[in-house]
Amino acid sequence: MHIGLIGGIGPAATDYYYRGLIEGHTAAGRRLDLTMAHADARELVANLGQNRRDAQAAAFLPLVKRLQAAGAQAVAVTSMGGHFCVGELEAQSPLPVINVLRALDAAIAARGLAIVGLIGTRMVMDTRAYGRITAAQVLLPDEPAREAVHRAYVEMAVPGRVTPAQREVFFAAGRTLMARGAEAIVLGGTDLFLAFDNEDSGFATLDCARVHVEAILARAFAEG
Repeated sequence: MHIGLIGGIGPAATDYYYRGLIEGHTAAGRRLDLTMAHADARELVANLGQNRRDAQAAAFLPLVKRLQAAGAQAVAVTSMGGHFCVGELEAQSPLPVINVLRALDAAIAARGLAIVGLIGTRMVMDTRAYGRITAAQVLLPDEPAREAVHRAYVEMAVPGRVTPAQREVFFAAGRTLMARGAEAIVLGGTDLFLAFDNEDSGFATLDCARVHVEAILARAFAEG
């Protein structure tokens, strides 16, 4: 299957998806057929902050059409933040949208988790991942930790680099949520691998970016 990716929001997450799709296809002995289109991170942040779902879906739609013209058969947005308008995008998209929110809820159910903690941007946390996590009870950081997680995430995602101080914000929030009864922490942002990969956080995690990559691979392999 020819995969279309909308990337650039942020650059590190786009690279994570690209590498994951390469590795998955190589391991399966398959050839990767992929086209990427670049979205404007600043536009997304502005629309996300004002909850302008229709405006962001309208910004994504020309990119979907460009990917379709290049031969893509399905499209995925490499950003959890970009999924705040996924319903509006799905309603207009000429291509099937591989939706991380559905994949994440399915992954939580598959693990048999009853209570999860969630960290990411403020909207991801405040909406409990846009109201689509139904398989488990969701715990959120209390204030001011929630604002600290949001701020650290945005400051990390835009340049695609994490500092030790930002990492500790995420780890501290995770430890607190685990102490409150979470069985695992959902990394509800596709750039959080920057802070968690190859690091011992001391608690179980479920990375939405990894879940999404696996969902894209499953779709690609199922359709040939």
